[in-house]
Amino acid sequence: MSWQGALVGLGNPGPTYARTRHNCGYAVADALLEMAGRDGTVEELGGKRFTCDLWRVRMPALPGDWLVAKPLTFMNDSGRCIQPLLAWHKLEPANMVVVHDELDIMPGELRFKFAGGHAGHRGVKSTVELLGTPDFYRLRLGIGHPPHKGDVLNWVLGRPDAADAAALAEAVKDALAVFLKFATDGLEPAVNLARALSRERMAAAKDTAKEAAKAEQEKKEAPAGQGKKETSAGQTPKAESDA
Repeated sequence: MSWQGALVGLGNPGPTYARTRHNCGYAVADALLEMAGRDGTVEELGGKRFTCDLWRVRMPALPGDWLVAKPLTFMNDSGRCIQPLLAWHKLEPANMVVVHDELDIMPGELRFKFAGGHAGHRGVKSTVELLGTPDFYRLRLGIGHPPHKGDVLNWVLGRPDAADAAALAEAVKDALAVFLKFATDGLEPAVNLARALSRERMAAAKDTAKEAAKAEQEKKEAPAGQGKKETSAGQTPKAESDA
């Protein structure tokens, strides 16, 4: 079979790591499978030999047949899955989109690019080392830096708070749109869409934050006497004499 390409969502397997920041790649893969199951066809394939969960997807919004993989090697050994997966299916690294989390991007934002460094991401580092090349596409979802330096491991393996979880859920939807744009129109339109969607998300977040801050300030500045009993004329009555 001839394959159009492969989308590989990076993450760690098992319930311990479910919904953690490091599993953004799994979340995008799951979103694509859900869409394909609704609008097209999804076929589960034998991924055991590659140490991954593996599917074939086909749908009107996606040209050709695509592999969707979720490595089960744990993040730091992602390349141990990806290298044989591509070799067996006769795909070049340049036919692959790797989806992963990114510390240097704020939650809710995303970026799309081809090649480049691994920025300290061990799953990407393993993939580059095992493939012998950095020449593949990366769809990166921001998770931001931890509030305390040196707490990166707990941060990436932790679950986001409600606000960040909501931002990441929206970013997963945007990432799916960016992937489909890339599959149909190529690199530059996908890069531009990722930037545009991120700007929209950040602008909306700032507006929400401003409204919340304004409401809090108005609450603090409410008149001190508000709520006192007033006469029908609107005047606070004088205290009566005890005599």
